[in-house]
Amino acid sequence: MPYVGSRVCHDADSHIMETADWMDDFLPDELKKRAFLGLGGTVEVLQKQVEAVRARAQSGDPVEGEDNPVSGKKGWMGLGGFDMDERRRAIDAIGVSSQLVFNTTALGLQKWSGGDDAMLYEFATANNKAMGRFCTSDPRMIGVAFVPLNDPAKAVAEINRTLDDGCGAIMVSAEAAAGRSPGHPDLDCVWKTLCDRDAPFMLHIGPGTKVQPKAYHNNGRERAPDLHGGGENLRFCDYMMLWYAPQMFMTAMVYDGVFERFPALRGGVIESGAGWVPDFLRQLDMGYSSFVKSDPYLKELSMKPSDYIRRAVKFTPFPGEDVGLMIKDAGADLFLFSTDYPHPEGTKDPLGKFERYFDELTEEEKDKFYRTNFEDMMGAQLAPALKLSA
Repeated sequence: MPYVGSRVCHDADSHIMETADWMDDFLPDELKKRAFLGLGGTVEVLQKQVEAVRARAQSGDPVEGEDNPVSGKKGWMGLGGFDMDERRRAIDAIGVSSQLVFNTTALGLQKWSGGDDAMLYEFATANNKAMGRFCTSDPRMIGVAFVPLNDPAKAVAEINRTLDDGCGAIMVSAEAAAGRSPGHPDLDCVWKTLCDRDAPFMLHIGPGTKVQPKAYHNNGRERAPDLHGGGENLRFCDYMMLWYAPQMFMTAMVYDGVFERFPALRGGVIESGAGWVPDFLRQLDMGYSSFVKSDPYLKELSMKPSDYIRRAVKFTPFPGEDVGLMIKDAGADLFLFSTDYPHPEGTKDPLGKFERYFDELTEEEKDKFYRTNFEDMMGAQLAPALKLSA
């Protein structure tokens, strides 16, 4: 029996664990050495794990966690972390009908370009071509391309190219790219393209995510290790800020009229938690009622701010968050199941952690969480056969 059982279920967050040569086939020689900039000694550890996985693939020996990869090894050593044949077996064992596939280390590609926009788009295109190659090996994998919004014309060209190449969703940074709100009219061409292609945008932890300001590190104490024991990932105080950037981005999309101008636009906020969502909707509407009489831009909106979010956006809770309470509070149309596989943050049993809060939910509400909300978000980018597969 697959991990998710007989339920039709989609996974809104999984990852590729990139190898050091992930993009080499698509980069000029002078840029290859800049890729994965900042990993330092981690590259050596990564390479040892990659070699171990390639050796086990050649040997044909059983892989730990083959029956349930979610409970097995994670990262590069996880089943299908970067090996395409293994990934197909992993999806079989997990039992999801489809899964979005995001980057891992390449989420930092904006840093590799050092502020050079031309280089940034070269990295983005190479990364997206590599993602397309990986995901087109199995129709259940939906590659998420990363497209910088610094240059609207280049962004539109890359969105069209990568969707034509087989990716099915477009990740953008949650920051104000090039000093410009995501609601700036210059970016309307981006949102129109996504609507025309019936493809969703994605915000994901990484580019644009807010972390604790460095001044707060000066607390008279030795800095604690991160979640994985190292120094580059999130800590508790950073975790408490994961939703700041998505809230700012979504507020701008409402206030600047993007969701008003583009009613077909859809998107997802992935791996930023979701316990904050019900109150965010209330605060949006409270701010609207407080300022609508004096703010001409609010007067132009045809709906309450929360109604735009409900129409356009879905969110992935973290395993362990009380999704049942969120659904009772904000409705069943907002939230998505995800495993974060093969990242350890997804835990060894995300399904069980979600289900512990589902006792009072109807089967229809559960089906929305596991299936239909995802299908609504993905639109034409999800093959019809995958919507009804069991």
